[in-house]
Amino acid sequence: MLSNLIINGKKYSIVRLLGKGKSAYSYLVKSDNKLFVAKVIHHEKCDYYEFGNDKLLPEIKDYEILKSLKIRIPLLLDVDYGREIILKEFILGETIKEQIDQGSFDQKYLDQIEKMSITLKENDLNIDYYPTNFIVYHEEVYYIDYECNKFDERWSYENWGKAFYSLQKL
Repeated sequence: MLSNLIINGKKYSIVRLLGKGKSAYSYLVKSDNKLFVAKVIHHEKCDYYEFGNDKLLPEIKDYEILKSLKIRIPLLLDVDYGREIILKEFILGETIKEQIDQGSFDQKYLDQIEKMSITLKENDLNIDYYPTNFIVYHEEVYYIDYECNKFDERWSYENWGKAFYSLQKL
């Protein structure tokens, strides 16, 4: 198991694995007593999603799109193109999934996600609405993934994402 990551020549200690997605592993990393998220692109097959040859550049492009729409996302701090690693701001807080599982999910957070979904739909976009992709920090919801896709009604908040928030204990 990895204990360190080198990103553009700088060493980061791995604190723990945060999760594995369809395109990357996300690690909580530390350097100079500060925490960050390192998203390390993987090339494992994904049966339900089609990627092009490059997973890194679309992620950076999606970040820029979401940032321009003022969707709350972690800052992109560095990109190591050779190692296919993105260094992001670490947003401290519970995921929406954790809140649902604990029975502490509040309607005001759902309102914020719905507001994001309206902005995205108006701009012909969808995001991945799964509750692990949202963190609450100081009463504000952040979308911690950068993935966005062309709007498709099947994957809209109303038809796909909203169902997650009516469930308990995901």
